[in-house]
Amino acid sequence: MILKRIVFALLILFLVSCGAKKKTSSSKKNNRKHSTVDTRHTPKTSRPSENRDTETLESTSMTTVYTETVDDYIRVYSPIAMKQMQNYGIPASIILAQGILESGAGKGELVLKANNHFGIKCHTGWTGERAYHDDDARGECFRKYKHPLYSYQDHSEFLTTRSRYDFLFSYDKDDYRAWAKGLRQAGYATDRRYPDKLISLIEKYQLYRYDAEVLGGNPREVNSVAENTYRVSKGDTLYSISRRYNISVEEIKRRNRLPDNNIKIGQILYLR
Repeated sequence: MILKRIVFALLILFLVSCGAKKKTSSSKKNNRKHSTVDTRHTPKTSRPSENRDTETLESTSMTTVYTETVDDYIRVYSPIAMKQMQNYGIPASIILAQGILESGAGKGELVLKANNHFGIKCHTGWTGERAYHDDDARGECFRKYKHPLYSYQDHSEFLTTRSRYDFLFSYDKDDYRAWAKGLRQAGYATDRRYPDKLISLIEKYQLYRYDAEVLGGNPREVNSVAENTYRVSKGDTLYSISRRYNISVEEIKRRNRLPDNNIKIGQILYLR
């Protein structure tokens, strides 16, 4: 009798032990099955932008900006440039092109610390605020403005109150090519390619539209192109153009945001 009770007790202990193991094992499986990872605060990996065209602008120090940045600059400052054209007779296209080039589309160092969009130095007689910046020489004195609007206003007054620029106002107000070359001739810039840079910006971003808007007519027809552009002729291919100007097909496509190798007669391509 005693032996039966001992055997029965051992059997119960064995069954209880097996049940506990199965329960623990099942619990582990359930934990693995239903475990979650909280991803609410996991930073997303941002993909770099692709095929974004860039401009390397002279400013008072070389400034590389996206084409969208130039477009934004034009949207903000084109109304001011047109107002200056109305008041002073300087082509809006020239004002905008100079502003884009000299300021690095508003991203240049001199703009950030002095609101100076046209690289105008202090010169004799300047009594306003000053900022010092390395340009042709170290620590040169540049005019400083409280707001970009004053920079645009001062640029107009600068060109209209100095006799060396007088001959510019004999040109048609929509003849941006003559104005671009005349600015270099009058000594606004020492870079011999300054006119080509202005003309290239005007034609790439169609800034001559703002001249036409002020004058109430049609934009001056583009009969020639700037030095760093090419007008497609019959029989041209991207490959033949790339060989002629020692620039890769992919670079031409990138600079002109071409989705494929198709080009049209009369199309203007930017090469540099």
